Amino acid sequence: MTDPVDESAQRLATARTRAASMFAALPEEVHELGRRFEAAGHELALVGGPVRDAVLGRSSADLDFTTSARPEQTEAILREWTHDGAIWDMGRDFGTLGGVRHGVRVEITTYRTESYDPTSRKPQVEYGDTLEGDLSRRDFTVNAMAVRLPSLELVDPFDGLTDLSRTLLRTPVGPQQSFTDDPLRMMRAVRFVAQLGFRIEDSTADAIEELAERITIVSAERVREELVKLMLGAHPRGGLELLTELGLAAHVLPELPALQLEIDEHHHHKDVYEHTLTVLDQAIDLESPAGSGGPCEGPDLVLRLSALFHDIGKPATRRFEPGGAVSFRFHETVGAKMTVQRMKALTFDKDTTKRVARLVELHLRFHGYADAPWTDSAVRRYVTDAGDLLQHLHRLTRADVTTRNRRKARALSRAYDELEARIDELAAQEEIDRIRPDLDGNEIMRLLDLPPGREVGEAYKHLLELRMEHGPLGAERAEAELRTWWESRSGS
Repeated sequence: MTDPVDESAQRLATARTRAASMFAALPEEVHELGRRFEAAGHELALVGGPVRDAVLGRSSADLDFTTSARPEQTEAILREWTHDGAIWDMGRDFGTLGGVRHGVRVEITTYRTESYDPTSRKPQVEYGDTLEGDLSRRDFTVNAMAVRLPSLELVDPFDGLTDLSRTLLRTPVGPQQSFTDDPLRMMRAVRFVAQLGFRIEDSTADAIEELAERITIVSAERVREELVKLMLGAHPRGGLELLTELGLAAHVLPELPALQLEIDEHHHHKDVYEHTLTVLDQAIDLESPAGSGGPCEGPDLVLRLSALFHDIGKPATRRFEPGGAVSFRFHETVGAKMTVQRMKALTFDKDTTKRVARLVELHLRFHGYADAPWTDSAVRRYVTDAGDLLQHLHRLTRADVTTRNRRKARALSRAYDELEARIDELAAQEEIDRIRPDLDGNEIMRLLDLPPGREVGEAYKHLLELRMEHGPLGAERAEAELRTWWESRSGS
């Protein structure tokens, strides 16, 4: 039987060897930058995520450094290093400058400490004096490691290497102090669970639960950034579960824990919260592989958010019917409105918000098809209403089947297979995804002798309805239908 102590020591030794090899393989431009800082009498160290990723055996596109030099000293060295002065100032007030040479981009921040005033949304920043002090302000020990340049010495004052080998999240200083200084670190903890599959150390988790309300002083933009990274991670379900269990969701995504008390009418006595997380898992499974160029290429934020939000309208629409049944009538419509409200509060862009809300609104549309096959007209409407979200709607609808009744699941799957086949057939016949009336606006104005205006729009809508109902009419029949409609309208 393998000794756990020996196994742990072997993992650490392997991690050190792997990291040393990757540090040595850093671009020559980085080694030169280290020599320039050393010659000027300043310290420079690669820090944070790039070091963590190197220990994990992964390369990192980000090259973040910390230095004892003040910003004006860093600027002078960067101008010499880049030769052409290709530097930028992304946060001088926070001591951060960037530069690029031969395609190698770096960001360098002066040693610093930062903390939040109890009532402020913005951190107070002061410059620090030591690398160890700078590392102590980092969020977790696995991110509190550095590599000095040009010596390539690994600096690990908080034993982050050991925590990394154990996939454990722990704060460098006391968790209460760490989360009080920067409450966003609580969101980062659950985000790392989703991204890296880590677990949160018990006392750190306890501190998050104790201080969860403090997340409300952090700006919505910073919270949204962490939530997006969580949703795009390899294990978003684990992150969302912790977001709920530790009390953070109650403040940043209250619609999620609200689902725990509900019952889904489609899946008898199944917790809607658990159903939602299962739908998310299944939606991710239906994404096209990253880099494949296929529809809904993973990770697909719109698909994942629509799975997360698809049933949030249920608490507001729950009704207890005679005989003990529970209904959630129109929860998709209510849920779409709630989705817009939540995504606006989290400062998502308008396009993403509109697309996710539309999928929430449409996610139940298919269930009528399972009961009785649709007419061609209904299929056209389904495709037209989905628009460029059709592939997302296909996947969300399939993911929404979580019943344990295998016969029912197979029947729903067959029904959706049939619907997709009919969509493909109609698309081949009619280019269904670009359905337009047989006459355009200019032709309508010419035939009815109308100027641009509301009446032209009404005529266009009438022809579109006929197109949906009957398929292509042809110009001659469309003209006749248009004139008949116009005469009837004028006569009334």
